[in-house]
Amino acid sequence: MRFLIVRTDIRAVADGDIAAAWADGHRLRDETTTPEPRRQIVHAEDRDAALLLARALATVGAVRAGKQRVKVLPLIESRPAFRHRPGRTGT
Repeated sequence: MRFLIVRTDIRAVADGDIAAAWADGHRLRDETTTPEPRRQIVHAEDRDAALLLARALATVGAVRAGKQRVKVLPLIESRPAFRHRPGRTGT
């Protein structure tokens, strides 16, 4: 399985927004609608390589200071669609 390693900026959130999200029971951040700004993207072919790269990116000063974060995301492999070719048999 392939992996995507992403280093992103952490969005600042006001204290009032945190309290409102907590009180209403909804998410403060929704990565599907508004993802964090990406700083660096790296691909890895297996989980061990992805974790090694993530550890290396975690040594960046902004990550250690809490201004950025590192995410490891598995990529779903898509299967090629079967295409019928006119004039060819299935043999």
